[in-house]
Amino acid sequence: MTLSDADFEAITRGTHASPHDFLGMHRQGDGGLVVRAFLPLAKGVVAVPAGSVSKSVIPLRRIGDSDLFEGLADQENEIFPYDLAITWGSGEQWRTRDPFSFKPTIGKDDLFLFNQGNEQRIYNKLGSHARTIDGVAGTSFAVWAPNARRVSVVGDFNGWDGRHHPMRLLGQSGVWEIFAPGCGVGSHYKFQILTEDGRILEKTDPFGFFFEIAPKTASIVWDNQRFDWSDGDWISHRAQRDPQTQPMSVYEMHLGSWQKQEKGESYSYKELAGRLVDYVRKMGFTHVEFMPVAEHAYYPSWGYQVTGFYAPTSRYGTPDTLQFLINALHQAGIGVIIDWVPAHFPKDDWALANFDGTPLFEDSDPQRGEHPDWGTAIFDYGRPEVRNYITANAHFWCDLFHVDGLRVDAVASMLYLDYSRGDGEWTPNIHGGNENLDAVDLLRDANHVVQSEFPGVVTIAEESTAWPGVTHKTTSGNKALGFTFKWDMGWMNDTLKYFQYDYEDRQNHQDELTFASVYRDQEAYFLPLSHDEVVHEKRSLLNRMPGDERQQFANLRALYGYQWLYAGKQLLFMGGELGQSEEWNHDEQIDWACLESGSLACGLQKWVSDLNALYRKEPAFWAGDYSTQGFYWVDCSDNLNSVVSFVRQNPEGNRCALVVMNLTPILHDGYRIGLPRRGQWFEALNSDSEYYGGDNNGNCGGVESQEIVWHNQPWSSEFILPPLSCSVYLNA
Repeated sequence: MTLSDADFEAITRGTHASPHDFLGMHRQGDGGLVVRAFLPLAKGVVAVPAGSVSKSVIPLRRIGDSDLFEGLADQENEIFPYDLAITWGSGEQWRTRDPFSFKPTIGKDDLFLFNQGNEQRIYNKLGSHARTIDGVAGTSFAVWAPNARRVSVVGDFNGWDGRHHPMRLLGQSGVWEIFAPGCGVGSHYKFQILTEDGRILEKTDPFGFFFEIAPKTASIVWDNQRFDWSDGDWISHRAQRDPQTQPMSVYEMHLGSWQKQEKGESYSYKELAGRLVDYVRKMGFTHVEFMPVAEHAYYPSWGYQVTGFYAPTSRYGTPDTLQFLINALHQAGIGVIIDWVPAHFPKDDWALANFDGTPLFEDSDPQRGEHPDWGTAIFDYGRPEVRNYITANAHFWCDLFHVDGLRVDAVASMLYLDYSRGDGEWTPNIHGGNENLDAVDLLRDANHVVQSEFPGVVTIAEESTAWPGVTHKTTSGNKALGFTFKWDMGWMNDTLKYFQYDYEDRQNHQDELTFASVYRDQEAYFLPLSHDEVVHEKRSLLNRMPGDERQQFANLRALYGYQWLYAGKQLLFMGGELGQSEEWNHDEQIDWACLESGSLACGLQKWVSDLNALYRKEPAFWAGDYSTQGFYWVDCSDNLNSVVSFVRQNPEGNRCALVVMNLTPILHDGYRIGLPRRGQWFEALNSDSEYYGGDNNGNCGGVESQEIVWHNQPWSSEFILPPLSCSVYLNA
């Protein structure tokens, strides 16, 4: 292939969009072969047949005073594998396969699907992948940068010099690609991008699997397929269960601050495995939920400002050690949910923002592309390649890390064009409404991908508005989003507000405690007491409770009893089970020391453990969470005494439990409550037991029904209601 003056100039200046067309080995139009290599700092170079190939050695000569070398083989007509034997100016000699002698590692069908937004395993094609091609070990690199003039991969394998591995643009796809022989797992790299306006940018890989520990930012070549999983039984059983009719009791945690080493350092993923498995099993939670594990440069963001969507944060180890942790949890029968953040990303100049010199991943419209609350960028949800990037990311965590659920952060901010925006700061959609139709489609697609490809995996929406159909199947209407569960932010806010009232005020606000039952049939709700409730001067849960210390702990036991036994799945943030008195601090471990000095903290921890044990054992508390038969009030109208009672049962009605709460510091003796069935009702749990730090008031193990109609129930009995308590009774 003849090299024109313009091509020569572009290659030697590092601006050529398709260097593979001229570098490497090519047939000449009039016969013979030509080999070209652009080798800054080289003194000389020879093309040597590789292996046992019986072909001519081709010496290359420097063209003028440039760094471009060229050699001719007039007697050869068939392209053959060859190495470049390079003598550098320093005298050092190398022999390596020519990176410009390889065909593209991405097929046209892959690129077509990516540009359509439909290649759910695009993470196996773009990014970096150590592989062997034609017997040559190396790494293929590919990146989407459609508006770049030139893209090179730079790294510790080429002196971070963008002249050595300029990439080729594959057709009209916007994807640049190259195979780098000799580069393998552990190599550090970035993409060097020449923008349309002449700037040089160095960017981390949007599909990078591993990164340097912050503040360093290079991507690292990694192989996520090496880990030997042993959770096949878990995955198989998961696929056979309907998560809405199974027990789910979730322990939310921040990996870096759950427990610390003696010097204040965080444990690694691998070091956490044994400790966490033992603790979660002891406490009886069915799942853990990790706050975002994807790479983030700013530690105090807790992971919610993601800079590496396809990489577990390197702060706690390598990707395969996170796989080790998840595998260990699965082997112990514990599910793993991760926080997933498709709502926004930070504007760090080395990451996604203005990736190829233009708004690429973010929406170019400032009214849609910038988040006014967080100072972050918002994805362009309508662009097919960006939509593919996000939905494939959801697929990635389920596929390569076997997660059992994605809790999707800040869904409300995605759904509404006017979220945190005033008049004149947003533009209505094509129908004149405030819905972000592209984000709606994205969420629907992501939910469909996860739930169809990975049966039993759940998606959970942190959605704080009255958007209709968050957990409805997408076939039921254009606004239906298809999530498995929705966080009930209303329940959380109302319940915490109620529990903070002084006791004499509670009688005026009982409707706040019970209001969630009015709308419980609208969605499949999750009941969260998350990290958001114990930061930013909101105080710890314990310190929100009124009264002296004993009353605070009694209130907290009653609160957790309500959360566990009311209709819906539940989530508790780490430290809550200890009654931690201080707000959560990401730089410190949770207050384990309180267990050494405080029996009340130990009692609360035992209460949570026993709640979990009863909850998991008794289908009445979870099988009917989202059926009309699964929950009903016996009485929620006794405002004067701040007493409520309700029934939980499975849909078949053959398992039945009564929950009674007395939310004043006054003991009630001879308090009659209606019962749906005759016979003995034994006391399964009583938060006032001295075992939990209470005063041991109760009903001597249970009550016998009497044929007295009460609270519209055919039977009833008189109860002793301990102060500030939650008690559970099962029908014998």
